[in-house]
Amino acid sequence: MPGKQLILASTSPFRRELLTRLGVSFESADPAVDETPLPGEAPEASALRLSEAKARAVCALFPDALIIGSDQVAHRDGQVFGKPGSHANAVRQLRAMRGRSVNFFTGLCLLDASSGRARLRGVNTVVSFRELTDEEIENYLRKEQPYNCAGSAKSEGLGIALIARIDGHDPNALIGLPLIALCDLLREENISIL
Repeated sequence: MPGKQLILASTSPFRRELLTRLGVSFESADPAVDETPLPGEAPEASALRLSEAKARAVCALFPDALIIGSDQVAHRDGQVFGKPGSHANAVRQLRAMRGRSVNFFTGLCLLDASSGRARLRGVNTVVSFRELTDEEIENYLRKEQPYNCAGSAKSEGLGIALIARIDGHDPNALIGLPLIALCDLLREENISIL
């Protein structure tokens, strides 16, 4: 493992759990970044910008570390499905997505804090939602309460029952941290996981 400290710029328990799977030693730090998209910003550009902003937000605390930032934006036909924050918003989102395919774009940044060099990757996952009834939506939301997840569904939990199909290169990206791309970025930094 590296001589450099590895930092996850996230308080997400989902991202922490995913990074733990790689068996690497790391610390987590709260980036406290405003995740509001910029006016006219494309969802993909927003996810990439925010992933880098999160990494840079904790850079001063860890000046010699490699810092991982990640952000995800769910969207379809110009409509963005962010973290709903409430039951009512989650109901609206799931009603709008039922029977449709939604793009979940995950931005990833690996920042070398000592040089300021950021390596960026974007991973798209297309999720096709089942034709859900209002009752199914209510039942799901009452059981899982996914109000802090983009798109109001946790594919790693009961939310998988909402999904008819997932198309993407890395199933971890949908949960919030594309591990395949992260392994590539770490290798580019001469850090071996194995």
